[in-house]
Amino acid sequence: MKRILSIAMLALLMCSTTFAQDHTAKQEAVKQSAQSWLALMDRGDYGASWQEASPFLQSKISKTDWETALKQARAPLGVAGSRTLLVAEFQTDLPNAPKGAYVIQYKTEFVGKGPFVETITPMLDNDGKWRVSGYFIKQAQ
Repeated sequence: MKRILSIAMLALLMCSTTFAQDHTAKQEAVKQSAQSWLALMDRGDYGASWQEASPFLQSKISKTDWETALKQARAPLGVAGSRTLLVAEFQTDLPNAPKGAYVIQYKTEFVGKGPFVETITPMLDNDGKWRVSGYFIKQAQ
């Protein structure tokens, strides 16, 4: 009986270690996807950011409207300086977002404009690639 219990505990430990590794790998893939996408935003290439976004985001706003909105909201902020990760967590149910998206928040210092909080919601698309399904920016408090 002790042997069976020991084997069961070992199996459970191995499963939890594998789960933790999978979670860490997934989280890193999500953060990498968000950072690559933010690089497009930082260059002011808003059209490319729409192209690289998820079909979910693309179905909610046209490329032209996306570019216009970002030119009004993001472009006046100028150059993004440092970015500090605030949050990277998986959410199963977010308002106005697909089920099973990540929430990633950065505190971003814009040169001469101060700190802002950028919220990015990457989701796993049908092809297995993480793509941004939402982006929000507001002045940090």
